[in-house]
Amino acid sequence: MAPLRRVAVVGAGAAGLCAAKHILSRLDRFAPPVVFEIGDSVGGTWCYEERAGARSSMYRDLRTNLPKEVMMFPDFPFESQLSSFLPHQEVQRYLEKYCQKYNVLPHIRFNTMVEQVKPVVTQKEEEEEEEETTWEVTSSDPSGRQTTEAFDSVFVCSGHYSDPHVPHIPGMDRFKGTVLHSHSYKCAEPFSGQSVVVLGARASGLDISIELAGVGAQVTLSHGQPPLTCALPAGIHQSSPVVSVEEDGSLRLQDGSTVAAEVLMFCTGYRYRFPFLDGPQLGLQVEDQLVAPLYRFLMPPAFPSLFFIGVCKLICPFPNFHCQVQFSLAVLDGSVSLPPRAQREAEARRALREKEERGVQRRHLLVLQDDQWEYYAALARAAGFPPLAPAVRSLYEEVWRRRREDSQSYRGRNYRMIGDERWEQVDGHVNSS
Repeated sequence: MAPLRRVAVVGAGAAGLCAAKHILSRLDRFAPPVVFEIGDSVGGTWCYEERAGARSSMYRDLRTNLPKEVMMFPDFPFESQLSSFLPHQEVQRYLEKYCQKYNVLPHIRFNTMVEQVKPVVTQKEEEEEEEETTWEVTSSDPSGRQTTEAFDSVFVCSGHYSDPHVPHIPGMDRFKGTVLHSHSYKCAEPFSGQSVVVLGARASGLDISIELAGVGAQVTLSHGQPPLTCALPAGIHQSSPVVSVEEDGSLRLQDGSTVAAEVLMFCTGYRYRFPFLDGPQLGLQVEDQLVAPLYRFLMPPAFPSLFFIGVCKLICPFPNFHCQVQFSLAVLDGSVSLPPRAQREAEARRALREKEERGVQRRHLLVLQDDQWEYYAALARAAGFPPLAPAVRSLYEEVWRRRREDSQSYRGRNYRMIGDERWEQVDGHVNSS
């Protein structure tokens, strides 16, 4: 009988808990996982912390922008009596219940930092066989004591919402007001009555702007997308991007106009950062907005036992983790046969090149959005697990449409799934995929 494979999981957020749960369901092939968590609780970015300098990017009044019927793990529904769009506290509770249900907690080492993940390669005797890799994981406990252990595989589930991306703006030292990133934003009240330029109009930029307008701030929503067509509160007006800061501290916009502001808030996303990995040693480029090449957006072509769960953007997160984890475990247990390394490398690079040829900017190459559904279906076909229900895609796309039309009140609707194919709005209007 083959020895059980040992797996290290970095992070006890939603992706890490999902990885641990699925490993624990396969104890005939895998040893119980070791989950390394830098904090003292589960939940990752959903674990709200009031204090400044917190790792989580959660803010006090955040509500989900996807309904629970779409964002849930497919094998673990939210409680049916909850509304579709949830405050972050309910998502945190959901993850704690998921952890309890599948007995993940005993396998988590809290307050433990992963310092280094290093491959140890053993050359196979037969030339045509691939090298065998084990992984040395060095971690430190709160006292600073370091431990190094060997694993057969590592799942990187540390997320990418904790290291703010702040674009360079010439003359920033001349700005006389407050500068912050949305990562540090907790609530709107401190900005009451102030003039605020919010740079970036994706989910957090738009939501925070609406919160700020609600406490009487005058908000300039500065971005490079086509103008938003949804109705915005009276206190918000849109502008082109900030390109520099003038001598007098005012902000120069791309259209040549200037705007004075007391606050400049960057809602400009986050950087990929894996300080415990040596990217070049793994054959990876780790840039602010890109990790590449990754075969199936999951693994370095040269190291198919190292898995990055959830690095893609504009995804349905929990279903994404659910599919990626099951595919990865099928690779490890041999039920999915991978093509040779050279082919994995070529496929990973081709996937990015095709996106660039379609005009996708380099910093957006890991955005999946409309491509995510076929991606999940391909993982499910290859690994033999049930695909996502068609109604998940249908409802996801409906909510995106509603959000574009009415960014202020789309969360007022509630939904219910009717089997795999259909969903209904709670008023009884039935829709199908």
